[in-house]
Amino acid sequence: MKRILIIDDEEDIRETTQICLEIAEEWEVLTASSGREGLVKAEQQHPDVILLDVMMPDMDGLTTLKNLQNKPQTQNIPVILLTAKAQAFEQRQFTQLKVAAVITKPYDPFTLSEEILAALMRSYP
Repeated sequence: MKRILIIDDEEDIRETTQICLEIAEEWEVLTASSGREGLVKAEQQHPDVILLDVMMPDMDGLTTLKNLQNKPQTQNIPVILLTAKAQAFEQRQFTQLKVAAVITKPYDPFTLSEEILAALMRSYP
């Protein structure tokens, strides 16, 4: 069973995504409502993959990503960015980061598990 951590400040997105992933793949889903909480949970729980929202108050997703990549305990956890920023230059900027994938919001929660698995297969064959 895979363990997945969703870091997103929007409660409805966390809940919908969690329910869909638990039903579709029977994954253990952990959630965090902020970058700081996500960093703590990632260190303590060692998820197999992290879904990380880019736009969050306080500590945004890119700052959270840098923190994850700078800590030995979390630097090898695959990260998939979730973003509403869909412009081409922003997408290119995101793909230059060391992330498994970038998924644009709004996404279909019913096909999200397939997108996650495909991204992991591409990045970590």
